[in-house]
Amino acid sequence: MKRFLGLIAFLCITQFTFSQSSDKDKITATLNNYIQGTSYSNPSQISKAFHETANLYLSKKDQDLWIVPSKEYTSWFKNTGKFTGRLGSIIAIDIENDIATAKAEILIPKSDLRFIDLFLLKRFDQEWKIISKTATRTPSNKKGNRILFIVSNSRFYGASTIKNGNSFSEIVEAYDVYQNHGYTIDFMSPQGGAVPLVYMNMSDPIQERYLYDADFMYRLKYTKSPQEIDAKQYKAVYYVGGGGVLYEVPDHVPLQNVVMDIYENQNGIISSVCHGYAGITNLKTKDGQYLVKGKRVNGYPHAFENQKRPYYAHFPFNIQQTIIDHGGIYERGEKNKPFVIVDQNLVTGQNYLSASLVAKKVIELIEK
Repeated sequence: MKRFLGLIAFLCITQFTFSQSSDKDKITATLNNYIQGTSYSNPSQISKAFHETANLYLSKKDQDLWIVPSKEYTSWFKNTGKFTGRLGSIIAIDIENDIATAKAEILIPKSDLRFIDLFLLKRFDQEWKIISKTATRTPSNKKGNRILFIVSNSRFYGASTIKNGNSFSEIVEAYDVYQNHGYTIDFMSPQGGAVPLVYMNMSDPIQERYLYDADFMYRLKYTKSPQEIDAKQYKAVYYVGGGGVLYEVPDHVPLQNVVMDIYENQNGIISSVCHGYAGITNLKTKDGQYLVKGKRVNGYPHAFENQKRPYYAHFPFNIQQTIIDHGGIYERGEKNKPFVIVDQNLVTGQNYLSASLVAKKVIELIEK
């Protein structure tokens, strides 16, 4: 009987999870109809996003509350298919049964403006529609440049029960630099979805700020899979350190394909920090050569590993030696000090102290 009840509970949880995932996908599609329709002046696509009775609660000069019916709003866009200068992305979705709220960022780089759109959605016969929208705008330095952070889904060191994950400090230190310079960041993991975090220091003001930033944490809960990524949108990739990157990431072909598309076809930059350089060990160029061949590379040195710790026995490979075996020229700096190497479009940092410097070097290369 216990086994039967356990099976029923498992099936119920699975069905609920699937339903939530399905609803999220449908809401995402609805919001993308709004975002893409307004970005490329497609009124029929915009109409698909709104319920026919929906209103937009906006503001304009000398009118604090300006109520615009969705049909009137849609009529502002002529059916040209031309880019309107709007760059949109979904920031967050929160679902509660048959209702949901959502937030999107709309950038208009030409005017140095950033809009935040808030939506209320409702499900009608398995179809989600926007039933109301409001928005606010602020000046912005964002130009639509995007950086792709690569993180791992791995929660344990190999087959062990030793906890593993992505270095929170290496995420937020780089993230903060990019944010301050007007860049937008997305997260990609081999499987998509939530990723584990390690090495949190709540006495660090930057880490504390981002830990309580709901929009930021949403991105880590719903990382993108390689299949969801359009390489043309990105200027650079950044492999985050922590032990998680040692597993699946180095050999994940769809992920590798995205990275090399950005690097070779979009003239993008590959960067990593600390153990994150495990992710670049097996990358190959179109001619079949290892990416690191003939390049100066840096990352957490093998000599600094504490080989007496239990987790070390589960390391799948020696990162530094693999870089050397694949033709890379490994260089290291002093222990517990930041150290970064730039070799053409490859930027690598030695430890968590190097994360912000890696981001700054990448920005320098992009803005040249």
